[in-house]
Amino acid sequence: MKAIISLHNVDLVYQNDNSQVEALHNINLELVKGKSYAIIGPSGCGKTSLLFLMAGLLKPTRGEVCLFQKRLERPHPKTALILQDYGLLPWKTVWDNVALGLQIRGVNKHEQKKALMPILEELGLLECVERYPSQLSGGQKQRVALARALALKPEILLMDEPLSALDALTRENLQDLILRLWQSRRITFVLVTHSIEEAVYLGQEIIILSPRPGEIRRVISNPYMGSENYRHDYHFHQKCSEIRMILEAGKKRDHIAQVG
Repeated sequence: MKAIISLHNVDLVYQNDNSQVEALHNINLELVKGKSYAIIGPSGCGKTSLLFLMAGLLKPTRGEVCLFQKRLERPHPKTALILQDYGLLPWKTVWDNVALGLQIRGVNKHEQKKALMPILEELGLLECVERYPSQLSGGQKQRVALARALALKPEILLMDEPLSALDALTRENLQDLILRLWQSRRITFVLVTHSIEEAVYLGQEIIILSPRPGEIRRVISNPYMGSENYRHDYHFHQKCSEIRMILEAGKKRDHIAQVG
């Protein structure tokens, strides 16, 4: 099966006035259409930078990023991105925030309503359409961000730690929602997270990055992801332990290298 996103020998270096910082080094990845991926690694290892490369918001210093087997030069209309702070405009209502992408694309109001009503109903947001972001809970804001992304009918959904600011129960409920959306739509899904449990719950493939400059340490298959009651399953806890051991072993190895 052909890759929907591929990165070949990718380096990313941030250039400042008097210095440069290598964020990512020699990234080689192929992401298959319809699968879900979780990216995890230490703070500052380049997880968000990798996501922004996939979104076309950053260009690699070396190598190339391809989308649909073509070199990615700019953001693509079939890709949607949800940021950590949700990216909601505080002066717009829920309806206008969700409709924003369609408005930018010139979709008329009748077609907007036709597209948005089923999504808002599915995400439990119909009663909130006249509210502003300041009047919403964290979980509701996340649902609005999801609704805005889904309204564009993306083939690829990129998410940058979207649930990190939520309480544990709300976070688990939204993880369940994201899983259901992926199962029903089979969008290619890429999630950046700091949480091992979240990575294992939502990623069919788990991409583990090394400390900066981020390199791919391992790509771990997670074949039981999406199975019923997976959180309470032996395989879930086994996979969490496997990911944790890889991260801890990498941390120790890098510390020894620095000391040496």
